[in-house]
Amino acid sequence: MSEYVVRFVVGGVVVSAFSMLGDILRPKSFAGLFGAAPSVALATLGIAVYQHGVDYTAQQSWAMTAGAIALAVYSIFVCHLLIRAGLRAAPATLLSLVVWLIVAFGLLMLAGGQT
Repeated sequence: MSEYVVRFVVGGVVVSAFSMLGDILRPKSFAGLFGAAPSVALATLGIAVYQHGVDYTAQQSWAMTAGAIALAVYSIFVCHLLIRAGLRAAPATLLSLVVWLIVAFGLLMLAGGQT
């Protein structure tokens, strides 16, 4: 039970800090970028260091990095399919999901298969 309270408090503090940073920056669209994913990832990694140690957390950070790179490739691929190929949203996202999976698991295998 106390783990959930710590996650709630740490996550809330970090999300609030990143939201304030995003609110200060221009354009305002950065507020959403800084408000969610990076702050939750940092809170999760902090709790992982406390509970499991540095080695486990390093493996998890590699998995997060692989997922972020795969998401960037996915986003670029979706944009190309929507704009250049003229596909509708559903087929473009489904095709790009396959690309995301290939990139994410490919990067994890290159990193030693850690999950």
